[in-house]
Amino acid sequence: MEQQNFKSHKVWDLPTRLFHWTNVLCIIGLIAAGTVILWAKSLGMGNDGKILMKTVHVYIGYVFAVNLTFRLIWAFKGNIFARWGSFLPFGKGYAGKLKSFMTSEKSDQPQYYLGHNPLARMAVTTIFFALTTMAVTGLVLAGTDIYFPPFGAMIQEWVAAAGVNPADVMPYVKDNVDPVAYAEMRSFRSLFLNVHYWTYFIILGLIVIHIAAVVRTEIKSGGGIISAMFTGKKILPRDPEDI
Repeated sequence: MEQQNFKSHKVWDLPTRLFHWTNVLCIIGLIAAGTVILWAKSLGMGNDGKILMKTVHVYIGYVFAVNLTFRLIWAFKGNIFARWGSFLPFGKGYAGKLKSFMTSEKSDQPQYYLGHNPLARMAVTTIFFALTTMAVTGLVLAGTDIYFPPFGAMIQEWVAAAGVNPADVMPYVKDNVDPVAYAEMRSFRSLFLNVHYWTYFIILGLIVIHIAAVVRTEIKSGGGIISAMFTGKKILPRDPEDI
């Protein structure tokens, strides 16, 4: 039997850990508010209630977007495990590393990684793409629906009726809007709404897969994946592949 010498390794820096847990809280809040908005009609919610929930959703979305933007920038500035090269599924030898990792998963000698393993790199990249898509489409929808920044003023100017101060265009009030311009805006909005809607379900699926994969890895191989997002350290029984 192979001797196991457990060693503690510093992996996730503090900014990366703060991003992760802030992102978790934001996603929980966004899912909760988004689900209420999605079922507003069935819940008998009036326009005032919809505007309130959408306002809450947007404010959480701002935190989410700023946090995500910070993480994308930190991928240039953080330690080696926080950087693009450690989680994008590209680079020299990546295909071979993925094949080797998948083979090891079928054996009793799993490979250990300080950063993301080759399979997880694909998952993380997919998650970041979905989160970015959600943030971008959400900011557009915030402007086209309840006229919030960064695009709200532009949309109000687009749909305002002749002689009406764009700032007087209010959510769910059509008295001050030009019907033709409003219809054009809603048509423009529909693509972003559809992408936002379906990405919502994609992210729900990715969350389930992510949690299941982390729990499976923790049970099968150990390594302190969960605790590492609190302490920043992984405790591994063998030398990792990515040192």
